[in-house]
Amino acid sequence: MNDLQTITLAGGCFWCTEAVYVRVRGVTDVESGYSNGHTQNPSYEQVCSGDTGHAEVVKLTYDPAEISVREILEIFFVVHDATTLNRQGNDTGTQYRSGIYYSTPEQKQVADDMIRQMSQDKLFDAPIVTEVLPLTNYWPAEDYHQDFYEKHPNQGYCVAVAGPKVAKFRKTFADRVKD
Repeated sequence: MNDLQTITLAGGCFWCTEAVYVRVRGVTDVESGYSNGHTQNPSYEQVCSGDTGHAEVVKLTYDPAEISVREILEIFFVVHDATTLNRQGNDTGTQYRSGIYYSTPEQKQVADDMIRQMSQDKLFDAPIVTEVLPLTNYWPAEDYHQDFYEKHPNQGYCVAVAGPKVAKFRKTFADRVKD
């Protein structure tokens, strides 16, 4: 196997983002967690309070021989709203901000280039507010958050929010769906 890499993405509720990326060919692991805040090892309740500065994120491990950073980010910009500050749908607060937390200079370059190009092309009706920063102070979320959509597909939030995101991914990126 090639050298795997990681990138961490904040696209609102981690249940939704995780539900999409576990289905992406080339992504070998997805872990829900919290990053880029100031509290050490925060709990879900602390993160939800907005006092920790953390974002709800998914840490993706991927094989760059199977999927590029650009492809990962193309999916990211389709399955969440990169134009709403500290909000995704009805979920509001700094923990729901849009962010790309990179682990290599190449990832930062690709993210910056894509955002610049999408902004120039006016791909969205509003400015992109996605922050692009190095990954800092990452902590895995509690066990009950891991694979939440897989374990609870009929839970109300999963049906209303995560399910449509998964469907959008499957339709838009059919060639990237794991067999």
